[in-house]
Amino acid sequence: MLHVRLTLICSLLAVGHSAAVTDEAERTFSSGVQRVGLVELFTSEGCSSCPPADRWFSGLKADPGLWKDYVPVAFHVDYWDYIGWEDRFARTEYGDRHRRHALGGGARTVYTPGVFLQGQDWQEWRADRSPRRDEFEAGELRLTVKGNRVAIHFDDRQPGPGGLEVNLAILGMNLETSVRAGENNGRMLRHDFVALHVVSAPLEPGPSGVSATTTLPRTDADFDELAVVAWVSRTGSQTPVQSVGGYL
Repeated sequence: MLHVRLTLICSLLAVGHSAAVTDEAERTFSSGVQRVGLVELFTSEGCSSCPPADRWFSGLKADPGLWKDYVPVAFHVDYWDYIGWEDRFARTEYGDRHRRHALGGGARTVYTPGVFLQGQDWQEWRADRSPRRDEFEAGELRLTVKGNRVAIHFDDRQPGPGGLEVNLAILGMNLETSVRAGENNGRMLRHDFVALHVVSAPLEPGPSGVSATTTLPRTDADFDELAVVAWVSRTGSQTPVQSVGGYL
């Protein structure tokens, strides 16, 4: 997990600008009962092999399965920063998540670009494929956003041992970087579904499922287009149980 803990029903006090939600209109995102896969791209602006994967990931915006069959998140890692270019979107905790996925998800080693579906190494992206619909009934994950307030509710259809926690992320879209050093020196790189900030909170049991209430994660700058995603996992595990997301 990305261990940035939240206090339920309280505001997240973080440095930076709030994710831009300019009206109080309520938006509700629902996964439905069938499992929505979490597709994770581990990438770096300092990696010369990554631009093709970034282009594939951006192409998912036009895929009819987006948000219905799967939720994409691009995690920029910082372990290539030392070779000449510091990726402005990279975080150490994203690299840590990649390493844990590689250990438990079938990857031979930690490398970029790395794509994981439901925590498992997934190579089908190289054939320009998108994830297929999962028929497994995980339960409905519902995300309600009003202004900067967020309510999360999960109806767990396959309860297991231990507790559940929700991970909430703000994603940046249509992002461009002119790289001036390192392996991609001289290239203009374009990114979508970039994890700008991720927080996590425990889900508390109630009469009809588990839930949490919090605020949107904060970003370090203003962005023109954002998306919000959430995924539930069992305490102590990175494997997603259910995911949901959509454009803000």
